[in-house]
Amino acid sequence: MKPKKLVILGATGSIGDNTLEVARGNRDRLEIVGIAGKKNFRKLAKIAKEFDVRHVAIFDEDAFESAIAESGSFPEGTKFYRGEEGLMEISSMSGFDTLVSAVVGTQALRPTLAAIEAGKDIALANKELLVMAGKFVMEGARRKGVKMLPLDSEHNAIFQCLQGERKEDVSKIIITASGGMFRDFTYEQMLRITPEMALKHPNWNMGPKVTIDSSTLANKGLEVIEARWLFDVDLDKIQVVVQKQSLVHSMVQFVDGSVKAHLSPPSMTFAISHSLLCPERGNPVCDPIDFSRPFSIDFTPPDTKRFPCLEYAKNALKAGGTATTAFNAANEVAVASFLSGKTSWLDISKIVGETLEKFPNIEPKSLDDVFESDSLARKIAREVAENSKHLE
Repeated sequence: MKPKKLVILGATGSIGDNTLEVARGNRDRLEIVGIAGKKNFRKLAKIAKEFDVRHVAIFDEDAFESAIAESGSFPEGTKFYRGEEGLMEISSMSGFDTLVSAVVGTQALRPTLAAIEAGKDIALANKELLVMAGKFVMEGARRKGVKMLPLDSEHNAIFQCLQGERKEDVSKIIITASGGMFRDFTYEQMLRITPEMALKHPNWNMGPKVTIDSSTLANKGLEVIEARWLFDVDLDKIQVVVQKQSLVHSMVQFVDGSVKAHLSPPSMTFAISHSLLCPERGNPVCDPIDFSRPFSIDFTPPDTKRFPCLEYAKNALKAGGTATTAFNAANEVAVASFLSGKTSWLDISKIVGETLEKFPNIEPKSLDDVFESDSLARKIAREVAENSKHLE
């Protein structure tokens, strides 16, 4: 069997690192033919050398120019792609099967849509894609007959639990959350949260944005919205539960009351391996759960009073239109403001909530409407952040 050929958007990030690890353990079945990153061109060069990749896209203009100046560090004959147009070009080029969409934020939208139009299957790690434009992404995927393969551990777990089951037998999809670093904090303790504290996840090794989102439960809000589109289920069939050990990644409950759960250690390699190689199973690159040793698993409901971002996301999904686009945009602005030290951790949910209150929701007729709503929500969120009363 010929190896599956991949292009990886976000090859230098945490999902990219894990995808490369899976590829190392399955070199006979996975071949990387294209990689893309934002700024870290030297890491891209190392990846290109290791996997003999001849197509490299770099989003940042200055980094692109530096890479050209140091092109000798890349394999001979490497073709370089510049900026957003370059990301779109490498995502839709001929000669590969699956796009790994692992760029965090809205930058992945146009390149991923270009890949769908080119008939490429999508291994999706970018939550914002479906949160912003789920209607248009899934319509395009259905029209082109491409597969949407979930790379997130939660959605991949649901995907596996649904295999062989009838849709009408599904009672509920249950998404698990670790609860983040501050799940047991009091309000007084939350007042003193710093970016350094928030970037230390208790179980997972993830990028800064996703780690902060985990701490506020915004991540679970994004995943609820994503699940609605990936699995074509209504909000009332999606539940979130805190599972602090991060061993149960999601569950599906059926009409007869039985539950399927997916378990693995907290490593993205398990979900990535399954998505990229299904229906086959790949070689493990991390140790599995050891059932000869004692461990415990417990479940608790999320506290949406202390962590309101989850409820804001659900309300945005209920509202429909571009409300979920606004939720995502406001959250990105709020997280960036917190990480830069301009606002507090508690301000993240405040900025998101106030932005949604002020945002004029519309039903988008085109992607241009989505992007306009995204820009407007960011403008509102920046104004709310500037006027925040929680500045230290």
